[in-house]
Amino acid sequence: MKRKVVLITGGSSGIGKAIGIHLQNKEYKVYGTTRNLCKQADFNHFSLLEMDVKNVESIKQAVAEIIKLEGEIDVLINNAGIGITGPLEETPNEEIESAFKTNFFGPLNVIKVVLPYMRLQKNGLIINMTSVAGYMGLPYRGIYTATKSALINLTETLRLETKQFGIKVTSLAPGDFATDIAAGRYHSPFIEESPYTHTYKRILDSINDDVDKGKPPVLVAQRIEGIINTRNPKVHYKVGAFIQKFSLILKRMLPDTFYERLLLKWHKL
Repeated sequence: MKRKVVLITGGSSGIGKAIGIHLQNKEYKVYGTTRNLCKQADFNHFSLLEMDVKNVESIKQAVAEIIKLEGEIDVLINNAGIGITGPLEETPNEEIESAFKTNFFGPLNVIKVVLPYMRLQKNGLIINMTSVAGYMGLPYRGIYTATKSALINLTETLRLETKQFGIKVTSLAPGDFATDIAAGRYHSPFIEESPYTHTYKRILDSINDDVDKGKPPVLVAQRIEGIINTRNPKVHYKVGAFIQKFSLILKRMLPDTFYERLLLKWHKL
């Protein structure tokens, strides 16, 4: 049986790397992407291609290379993304735009390039990596949650539009996992005279602590493998700590203002 060909954006570190290693060990043919291949000279876990999801030409070149080598792309995992924190009022517009270009327009750019090949194949699976945070507004993470929320809704639309071509689309929303995401996250600078500084510092420390205490990202990789082997994937999946997944159940069940009070209490605001 021919091995399935998997493309993972942002595959050189964190969750993307964990997914790639796991699938490679399970006999998938994995291609990951990174913005700067020169910085990955020692990377030998699976094939790595240079791609910037904000640059359509680089996407076309990377996808064309895979098609040349393999003839098809069976699974696209839109994993590349960046973190961003800060008070909405004080977050620079250029950083907001950069986050959307990577977290929302980036996956959309890759989808637009890969879809024609999947249509020709009359099959394919697209998995958009979103976030548990994308299902709610969270203090000092508003831009990040907005980018992921947009990707969640994009997934629903794409399912409807591509079902006729035999293409399956789903999203996987991880909670906090132990990765180096904090190192690449943009933090709005602390302004001493800002009315937000005290609570922003405290909540940012809490965010970083949650990541440090998170479970290993191989759990996300295992969930991805399960989705790939599912005949009819659901619209959305979640993976993470019980309390994070349970918070989404509460959000669906409780009145908005009551849920808001829970968040205010949880974050001590």
